[in-house]
Parts: sequence; C-alpha cells; structure tokens
Amino acid sequence: MSTALSRTGPAFLRRTNPLDAFLAEADRALRVLSGSATAGRSYPATAEEAPQALSAQEKRHAAGLMRVNHVGEVCAQALYRGQASVCREPAPRELLLNAAAEEVDHLVWCNQRLTELGSRPSLLNPFWYAGSFALGVLASYAGVPRNLGFMAETEKQVEAHLDGHLRTLPVQDERSRQIVQKMKDDEAQHRASAEQAGGVPLPLPARAAMKAMSKVMTSTAYWI
Repeated sequence: MSTALSRTGPAFLRRTNPLDAFLAEADRALRVLSGSATAGRSYPATAEEAPQALSAQEKRHAAGLMRVNHVGEVCAQALYRGQASVCREPAPRELLLNAAAEEVDHLVWCNQRLTELGSRPSLLNPFWYAGSFALGVLASYAGVPRNLGFMAETEKQVEAHLDGHLRTLPVQDERSRQIVQKMKDDEAQHRASAEQAGGVPLPLPARAAMKAMSKVMTSTAYWI
C-alpha cells in the first residue's frame, strides 16, 4: 500500500475473482477521495510565490478554479477506471489505465495547490466519483471505437475548459498557471492517443449532453 496510487491500477483487472477486483477498486476510490493518493511525477508549480501577490478576492477565485480542476480529475480518474473495468481488449484498456495514472498526478497537484491557497476540495467529490465511474462503465459497453471516442471527446472538452482557466486565472498566479498548463498538455496527449488508437467522433447529441453535464459540475464545484 506504500506505492503510488497511479502505479497500482492494472493488476486488479487481471484478477479473476470479481470480489478482489471490487475491493481493489473500492480501495482506490477511497484513497482518491481521502486525499491520500500520491503523484508519480514532480509538482509542476516551481515559480516562487511572492508574499501578498494575490488579493483575498483573487485568491478565492484561483481556489475556486483549482477546486473545479480537482473535481475534473476526480471525475476523469473514475471515468477511465470505469471504462477500463469492463474493457476486454488489452491495448485500449492499457491506454485508459495509463491516462488514469496521469490523472492521479493532476489530482494530487490540484489538491496541493488548494492547500497552498488555504482552500479545500469539493464536498461533493464522492457523488462525482460514483457518477463518473458508472458513466465510464456504460461508455465501455458501446464498444472500443466509441469507448475511445468518449475518452477523446472528454479530453477535448477538458482542454477547452483548462484553456479558459488560463485566461481567467490572476496574471500573477504563476504557480496555478504552471499546473494548469501541464495538465492541458497531458490532456492533449490523451486525446491524441485515443484518436490514434481508433476512437471515433461521438454523435452531436452525446457531445452536447457531455457539455451540459460538465457545466453543471463546474458551476457547482466552484463554490461547494
């Protein structure tokens, strides 16, 4: 249990005992939600935090955005784990698990930045995790091309979302900006990988529904 959370995932999917798989996944969820997950990569916020660089209002806004990003990583972690849990094709399953591993890094980074800003993650994270995991399972039953297409569309929307945050974060909040930029770069790579592996574009109604759900999540997570 001392190894990084991001490196413990694939093994459970190779077990034949469904109870073992369930318990391993439940343990993973608990560590994600409790904040005890550990990153496999270094914290990208290397800029010095100048004293009093942010006003109280700017700090609240930055914390709200980073809380939204943290929720997004909770959802991504659960979503990809759900997709991988019922995917029987080794290559796409491994792709999903690798993406989930990097999302753990993002999760940890966002949590650390929230602490630096004197704030906290969303109180609704258990709800977001459970709903995203269930959605991931449903997406996987649509077949590998749609499953990977769902991943690609998710990352495409997250890229746009993070780009918006880069525009609205306080200019002097360089530490948050470094985290968000690194996350955006990773998400672009996830999207490209899913498309190259055979992901197909989702129908317009599906894309619109995903945007609507994302809007509800981001609007709520900013405050709660």
